[in-house]
Amino acid sequence: MLVLHELTECIGSLILNRPEKRNALSAALVDEMLGALADFQKAGARVVVLSATLAGGVWSAGHDIGELPRGDEPLAYSDPLERLLRAIRRFPAPVIAMVNGSVWGGATDMVMNCDIVVGDENCSFAITPSNLGLPYNTTGLLQFMRRVPLNFVKEMFFTAAPVSAEGALQWCILNHLIPAVELRDFTYDLAKTIAGKAPLAVSAAKEQLRALAEAGPITPEVFERIQNLRREVYSSADYSEGIKAFYEKRKPSFAGK
Repeated sequence: MLVLHELTECIGSLILNRPEKRNALSAALVDEMLGALADFQKAGARVVVLSATLAGGVWSAGHDIGELPRGDEPLAYSDPLERLLRAIRRFPAPVIAMVNGSVWGGATDMVMNCDIVVGDENCSFAITPSNLGLPYNTTGLLQFMRRVPLNFVKEMFFTAAPVSAEGALQWCILNHLIPAVELRDFTYDLAKTIAGKAPLAVSAAKEQLRALAEAGPITPEVFERIQNLRREVYSSADYSEGIKAFYEKRKPSFAGK
């Protein structure tokens, strides 16, 4: 199984379990996560804790690079990862990410889409499209802008450098920074607190906040310009070079073309 899951006392536990691939978010893994979330919803879960089986200190390596399209739009609406992000945002109960390792690329976006993030001193977060020459989608950028001050969003996307646990707390990626030995107990105590509250009130608050956060309109002109910018990037030689360099385990040589 690529994902382990169980429901205990209205608390769902969802564990990434693909350590041989550093928990890369493949379509198959995402399908299992979506199935687990659907099961939790049917069973009336009042909160879900998302964690991972660590692989060399990596919580998740992010989007499975081998499944990114070549010469076509990456991270489109129908992309498995995008479906998962929507499912987390729209899940009727709070989703808590419990992070105790490094988080990369699309997995950082996944964590950002969780309602609450708890991490220990070993966690870090990097968003890495500039390492691949990949144009990030507008929905993802907006989600980062809703969670992190704009100047920090820019630094994360421009540099692709990991943000340390202390930086993640300062930048509001983390709700709580907890010592590793206390991480699980703290997170599940938080989950139990939420599970003990009125579930309809909590669910309504989550949905209202989601709807209000996503209420800002984009004009047709802005949308078309953004789509054109992204098309120029994913059709470029740099995008092909970024993917090729990843597989060849070397630093890419970007020419701006």
